Amino acid sequence: MALRIEIGQYVAARSPVHALDARAKLVCALALLVAIFCISGAAQLVAGAALVGALLALSRIPAGRIVASVRPLALFLAVLSLFNLIFVRTGEVVAVAGPLSVTSGGIWAAALYSARFALALLTGSLILLTTTPTQLSDALDSLLSPLARVGLPGHELAMVFSLMLRFVPTLADETSAIIDAQSMRGGAFDEGGPVRRVRSIVPVVVALLASGLRHAEGLSRALDARCYEGGRGRTHLHEQRLGRRDALAALVTAAFVAVLVLLAP
Repeated sequence: MALRIEIGQYVAARSPVHALDARAKLVCALALLVAIFCISGAAQLVAGAALVGALLALSRIPAGRIVASVRPLALFLAVLSLFNLIFVRTGEVVAVAGPLSVTSGGIWAAALYSARFALALLTGSLILLTTTPTQLSDALDSLLSPLARVGLPGHELAMVFSLMLRFVPTLADETSAIIDAQSMRGGAFDEGGPVRRVRSIVPVVVALLASGLRHAEGLSRALDARCYEGGRGRTHLHEQRLGRRDALAALVTAAFVAVLVLLAP
């Protein structure tokens, strides 16, 4: 049994989005995410969908890979819509089914919050799909480097993020191996009711935690044996340079935020 991790896998392509500096992509993406979560009107929602759609088209990433990267969270979007549809009571009553009633405010909330989260999810996935883990780590290290001047561990935070990305496929492979081992010992993960299935996962989680702690201890010993001292005097094979494309991306982001302000209801 093999676990396929589709979320956040880098897709190589020759596109304007891939060519942007990773620092510019992170800053612009953060601004876009904040702006998207501030959307409150239909016109703003259309503008946000148009921008995200244009960015996805410019990235030249196959639609199948984009869908695969967000598919695992489709259930969350469905549950989010259902909760808003049922528990939001504002507006006129549209339909009644026993003790439950659906209002116009609930329909709008279900559509708005789900659409905002979907746009934010696509924006975050676009960053991971068009930027390598090394580029992300170097960009985060550069953006957090000013924290070192005030005594905060900026480089260490960036390194933790880099290690997190590095060990995702490793832990996925080990999870697959643990599940295979448990199945050979008679463990049933697809039989019985929900309670029994949850209980069958407990041994996998315990073994995975033990494996994660073992990897962490081995990594800490390796860093200590190499006299690792953080980012002091560290150089990079590929130096990061901001260019005209990055300035254009910043202008587009600022223009989008301005449009959202103008379209505010």
